[in-house]
Amino acid sequence: MRMVFRWFGEGNDSVKLSQIKQIPGVEGLVWALHDLPAGEVWPLERVQAIKRQADQFGFHIDVVESVNIHESIKLGSDDRDYYIENYIKTIQHLATVGVKVICYNFMPVFDWIRTDLFGLLPDQSTALFYESDKVRDMDPLELVQKIAANPDYTMPGWEPERLETLKGLFTAYQNVTNQDLMHHLKYFLEKVIPVCEEYDIKLAIHPDDPPWEIFTLPRIVTTQHQLKEITQLVDSPYNGITLCSGALGVLKENNIVTMIYDLRDRIHFAHIRNVQLFDNGDFIETSHRTMDGSLPIDQIVQAYHEIGYTGYVRPDHGRHIWNEDCRPGYGLYDRALGIMYLWGLWDAYQQIRGKDEVDVTNSLQFKR
Repeated sequence: MRMVFRWFGEGNDSVKLSQIKQIPGVEGLVWALHDLPAGEVWPLERVQAIKRQADQFGFHIDVVESVNIHESIKLGSDDRDYYIENYIKTIQHLATVGVKVICYNFMPVFDWIRTDLFGLLPDQSTALFYESDKVRDMDPLELVQKIAANPDYTMPGWEPERLETLKGLFTAYQNVTNQDLMHHLKYFLEKVIPVCEEYDIKLAIHPDDPPWEIFTLPRIVTTQHQLKEITQLVDSPYNGITLCSGALGVLKENNIVTMIYDLRDRIHFAHIRNVQLFDNGDFIETSHRTMDGSLPIDQIVQAYHEIGYTGYVRPDHGRHIWNEDCRPGYGLYDRALGIMYLWGLWDAYQQIRGKDEVDVTNSLQFKR
């Protein structure tokens, strides 16, 4: 696996590139131009500026997360071709600096949803928290005000300019079904994947977070079946997925290990994080350590090792520990700890494989 680290850019991140450089095994940055509204072309000069910053520390910028999809594309509006053409121009600009993977999502209106950015864990650290009852009872506008109230850093997917027309967007989506949304995704992929093939850049769709219907909005990236269907909308190796253990894992019916084996040829990017699930539908993010949450992180890493995964991996959301002042979910300390836990598992499996080859055919039978 190729370890990368999400970085939000100079002046928009508490973590410095010099600090990321000191985390063992990190070879690249996961980046984006977060100040640009969805649908705009990413200027070539700004893309090249990120490359120069990364070069100073020996990082590649192979992975972009995200080039956001304009709502007109998701809605299938008359002006969607204009925004698709802008997306294509951005792909062409990204190719000039060696980008290989674009992580994107197709979630209407919201990129992700939590009710508390600083939920308290038993060890007195805090983490992103989702409370099911609050989401059911909360006005979407109230949630927007709460998430956007963080003054120091942009919250990806919650940029004010994307949400200022929230009421109009909810009206626009009233008659959009899951089937409609899947059809609109297919239209987008049919236009864009040939360009990706030409420029050798893979698309990797991120699952809905969380993977169920919220505020009556359609959701189409929630299960193994849907992920498989999406890869077949345009049957090309450039049409792939970002397998996020935390986003998919909060739906108890989802088996992340099984997904890794089934979708192995289309996993272009992996997010690995742990969550603690509660019987009432709540969940909170935890350390990456297997025993600290509800997901079999040890088996997940083992599955990647057994399929010979050579794609990009990043530790996903971390806790806020040791009084770190950081963007919610994206501090330095806990993500660095997460990386070392993932490397520890990977190295152990590497040693085991060296002594006794693991039988991949039996791997799906492993149980916690």
